[in-house]
Order: sequence, then C-alpha cells, then structure tokens
Amino acid sequence: MSSQVFYRRWRPQTLADIIGQAQVTQTLLNALRSGHISHAYLFCGPWGTGKTSAGRILAKAVNCLNNGQGEPCNACALCQAITEGTALDVIEVDAASNRGIDEIRNLREKVNYASNQARYKVYIIDEVHMLTKEASNALLKTLEEPPPHIIFILATTEAHKVLPTILSRCQRFDFRRISQADVVTKLTSICQAEGIKIEPESLRLIARATIGSLRDAENLLEQLTTYYSAKIEIQQVQSVLGITDDWRARELVSNIINNDVSAGVATINNVNRDGLDLRQFNRELVEYLRVLLLLKTDSADTVDLSVEEIKELKDLATKATLPQILKAVKLFGQLKLGLDNYSTLPLELALVDCTLPSAEEKPIVKVEPEIAPPMKKASPPTSPPPIEKTITEPEVTNEPAASLLMTQEAPAAKRKPVSTSKPPVAEPTPASAPAAGSEIKHLQQNWRQIIKEAPPGISRTPAAALLRSAEPSAIEENTVILSFKYPLHKENMEKPDNQQIAEQIISRFLERSCRVRCIYKPEDNHLVEEALKIGAQKIIEAEEK
Repeated sequence: MSSQVFYRRWRPQTLADIIGQAQVTQTLLNALRSGHISHAYLFCGPWGTGKTSAGRILAKAVNCLNNGQGEPCNACALCQAITEGTALDVIEVDAASNRGIDEIRNLREKVNYASNQARYKVYIIDEVHMLTKEASNALLKTLEEPPPHIIFILATTEAHKVLPTILSRCQRFDFRRISQADVVTKLTSICQAEGIKIEPESLRLIARATIGSLRDAENLLEQLTTYYSAKIEIQQVQSVLGITDDWRARELVSNIINNDVSAGVATINNVNRDGLDLRQFNRELVEYLRVLLLLKTDSADTVDLSVEEIKELKDLATKATLPQILKAVKLFGQLKLGLDNYSTLPLELALVDCTLPSAEEKPIVKVEPEIAPPMKKASPPTSPPPIEKTITEPEVTNEPAASLLMTQEAPAAKRKPVSTSKPPVAEPTPASAPAAGSEIKHLQQNWRQIIKEAPPGISRTPAAALLRSAEPSAIEENTVILSFKYPLHKENMEKPDNQQIAEQIISRFLERSCRVRCIYKPEDNHLVEEALKIGAQKIIEAEEK
C-alpha cells in the first residue's frame, strides 16, 4: 500500500474526475478543445473543492505530448512529471509564505525565461489574496501582458481580498461546496478500492461533518481506518465526530414545544450527568429544531433524517406555532458554550426563555376584564338622586336650629355648613369617575399594574423603575405624555434605550403603537396652600369682630 495520504492518492487526474464542479470543468474542456487558452485564470471557492487540482490538470492538458487538446493522457513524460511534481515548467507558489515584493520581483524575472520542455510555463499561485499590496501591484503588470508562453493560475479562498485590478485581468471560475451526495459517492469508490467496510450511513455522517470539503472527508476517512482498521462501525464514526445521536435531543425538542420546563431541565441534567458533550448535544438539538422549522413551512424535501424521526417531528410540528419554533431556533442557535465550561446553565436559561411570552403575546390583556365592569356600572344614574335627598332632608328639618346658630355665632356658622356639606359631595365622585371611560383614565387607573405585569426582561430594567415615578397626564394622538416630579427622572427617561422600553410597555397595553413624551411637573406644595387659606380666614374673622 502506498504511503501517500488519501487526498493525495485519490487526487483527480482529469477534469472528469473533479466532482461537483461541472460548470468549471466543462468550460475548461471547451476552451482546451477549441484552443482558446487564456493567459490568466482565477480559481476561487472554499477549501477542499478542487481548485489546485484543477490548476494542475490544466497545466497537464496544455502541455500533454500525446493529446494537446481536451483531457491530458497522464501517460506521457510531461503528464507524469507534472503529476509527480517534478516538472520544471510548472511552478507552484504558496503566497501565504511568499507574500512579499521581493519574491514577486524574483518571479517576474524568471517569467521572461523560455520554458525548458513544456509548451507553456505555468505558474500556480495558491492563496493569492495573502500577497501584500506592494507585491500584488508588482505582479499586476506581468499579469496584464505576460509572454506568450506563460499561463498564470491563481487560487484563493477569499476572492474579495484580491485587488480588483488583478481580478479584471483573469478569467474567474467559482468553485462551489460539494454536495453531500457527491462526497458520499466519492468516498464509496475509495472504500471499495481500499477494501474498507463501512455503512452508507457512516459515510453520510462524514459528508455532513465536513461541510462540502472532499479533502476533509478523505482525511477523516483515513483517520478512521487508521484507528479502527478496515472495518468501521457507525458508533465509531459518531465517537470520532463527537456525535451523541442521543434520543434525548428529540425529547428536549418535545419539552420545548410542550412548554414543559421541569422535564426539559431534567433532560439537560441527565445528558450532562452521562458525560455527553453539551456543545455537540446543542448542535443536534438545533438541527432537530431546524428540521421542525422546515416541516412547519412545508419544506420537508430538504430534510435528511430517517422515516421514524421525520414522523415524530411532524407530530410535534402540528402542535407548535411557527413563532414558537422560530424563537427556539434563535435562542439555542445563538447559544455559545465555552470550550472549558460544561455548565448546563446556558441551556437551562434558553429553555426557560422559550416558555416566556413574547412581546407580541400581550400578557397584560388579562387585566382588562377586571377593569371593565366598574366602568360599565357607572352608566345608571339612579344612585345619585337618593343620596341627594337623604342629604337635603336633614338640612330642611334642621333649618330653625341652623338659623339660631347663625344668629348666635356667625363665624362658627360659616364653617359648619362647609364641613357638613363636603363629605356627601366627595363620596359619589369616585363612583362616577370611571364613567368617563377615556383612554388616559384607563391608563392612569392601571398604571401600576401595567409596570408590574411587564415581562421579566423588561420589568427589571431602569426604564421600568423610572416609570414607577411617572404619571401619565395626557394622550395626544399617538403620543403619551408622562409627567415627572423631579428633573433627574425626566432626563433619564428621555435616554433612547429607556424611552424605547417605555413605549413598548405602553403600546402593548393600549394595543397600538405610540410614542412617549416626558415633561417636568413639580409636586404642588399643599401645606403652603393650606397655610395661606388658614391665614386668610383668620384675617376675615378679625375684621368681622
């Protein structure tokens, strides 16, 4: 068996061997057959998708001694020398380690030399985006007008970092990530040739884990054969990849959809107690939630799971709402578990957060039935007249006594009618207040309840604390005016973050979008007013005496 690693041993040797890049290989084949060879090519795309391999195949194809057009023969001396990396006229440059201007100047000097054996002298510059700005500019002139025997093949994983002036002088070919099906097909042929016994499901796991990079998939397959020999079980693949494939990931999805926090917390802690990797467990959980989202949006064609798993998730999808699934995907998908921290707290917090009502659900609606009945009871006007009669009848019967008191003590008589008439008038006032039914009074009556029943993430913010010191004084179209007794409270509420939270709380209660405007309204000094009233009364009494 050869000592070469898999990705070098099974490197494509013809354009037809390159998988998943038909849009590139067919164009190059047509150019080779018609003789329309460009002086500069740019191959860009993810790593492990065949960029450098395509460059070497192109170098063989243009210099093939037996063919000269189309695919290389891989049998002539030049093809074999290029395959083995010993051809003097095919120069590979790693721009990551040769990125300075001196290296490019040296390259420019050698470009002018004629080729030794081959028809074309081919320069393959890998990771060309790593060149410095000065080195890129030094390459620019040669790239624009190279000698007729020179072909440049530039390869990069980050085309946006290449100078636009270089991009404009190259024929650009974009390599795509290889599909999982194509990776599995290639791995299957490698396993057959190498005598490796492995299940198709294991190959699918490898293809999924390597995210479209064939080189990574071949390296992983070789790692598995080195560890487990030529017979590989699916449990061994899961162990190397860190995949738990635990049924509790689906169970936790069920707990999330059913809003069963206690069962979900127990599931998370059982997983942690068994020593499973919480990061990988969370990845699998997010994958199941993603599948649930696809099933809910009728996109089941893209789901790659077993029939039993899809059936189970379809049953959950019918129970859940789309906003509920979307919220869970966002919370667990954005979760960051530290490399050295295997605490279950982040997962538990995300689980609890999934069950909390969102801002659109308006949890304060339940308060309205308790407020509405008093406002409706104020409509019958029959209660005030009996109260007036009961007050006026004693005044008529006590008229002689009142007149005697008026003649004996005039100042005292002036005070007694005030004290006896005010309490009856003050009692019916609260009963008739709800009859107004205006939006501002509705807001004022429930102000404390609105702040109290705000979601936990809002009720504990500085904005909520400031609202407790405020008082809604008026509503002008879509603007609620809040009055503050102290200037500092007003200034803090006018900060953008606090004002946004206040508008959110009030808008949810009023069930319409509104703005908030803050005003400073100092507290009236009632003691001073009362003192002034008492002083004025004493002056009147002194004058009457």
